[in-house]
Amino acid sequence: MRISQQFRVGSPTLSFEFYPPKDDVGFWDLYRTIEALKPLAPTYVSVTYGAGGSTRRKTIDLVKRIKKDIGIESMAHLTCVDADRDELAKIVDNLKGDGIENVLALRGDAPAGTSAFVPCEGGFRYASELVAFIRERHRDICIGGACYPEGHPEATSRDADLDHLKEKVDCGTDFLISQLFFDNDDFLKFRDRAEAAGITVPLVAGIMPIQSVKQIKRFTTMCGASIPPALLRRIEAVEDDAEAVRHVGMYHTTQQCLDLLEHGVAGIHFYTLNRSTATRASYQLIKAGMS
Repeated sequence: MRISQQFRVGSPTLSFEFYPPKDDVGFWDLYRTIEALKPLAPTYVSVTYGAGGSTRRKTIDLVKRIKKDIGIESMAHLTCVDADRDELAKIVDNLKGDGIENVLALRGDAPAGTSAFVPCEGGFRYASELVAFIRERHRDICIGGACYPEGHPEATSRDADLDHLKEKVDCGTDFLISQLFFDNDDFLKFRDRAEAAGITVPLVAGIMPIQSVKQIKRFTTMCGASIPPALLRRIEAVEDDAEAVRHVGMYHTTQQCLDLLEHGVAGIHFYTLNRSTATRASYQLIKAGMS
């Protein structure tokens, strides 16, 4: 099933994102974790690359197993990092040949310690180029892309960021998943600006349940997102109590998602960080609130 078809049904999509572990033990532990999600009936599950595309092979293996063996629709992340056109063509053809119909096309991050992304020889500099490449090669693959409610950290301005996003959509992106955010106003205002700019594809809200104060501060710094002061005070007040941090985070996630659903969001995509407990709890509360 192409994810784009699900948006036409009218009900919001609910999905999870995982990253493939580097060793076989972790791989099968994660496989069993995802298998346990099947009774929750997520719309789809996506699998990332590791840093620098280091787990590319495991990403492909895992998305195939999720769809064929577990029976959950899956989406593979695909980045421009350290891959030329020939290699990307082989990956996409392989995925399509094995029944994987959904790809999240991303530029990818610059290598650690560098200040700018530099494509490899014969590769792509921008996600829009990757989208156009996939779309020309396989017209029927569903292509997702990324968007940034608070602006891409490398963008010169939010208007420039929106112009680049429009270009990526025009190249063939079917839907967009947002970077994490914690203030719904940021997402809803971004959605309004995107629509005004002619971006009409579904926008899915990317949500990350807070599970560690140190970790969430690091992630928001990396991706240019912000934590509302009131929420920051609440999690810092219990920073030394990991369980309390998770409870505060789960409550905020649940309230945030219910509010987004009331505002007609196209879908919610949970960045799980391979920790399913808090995400599962929030997911079940949200599903109950939708029924």
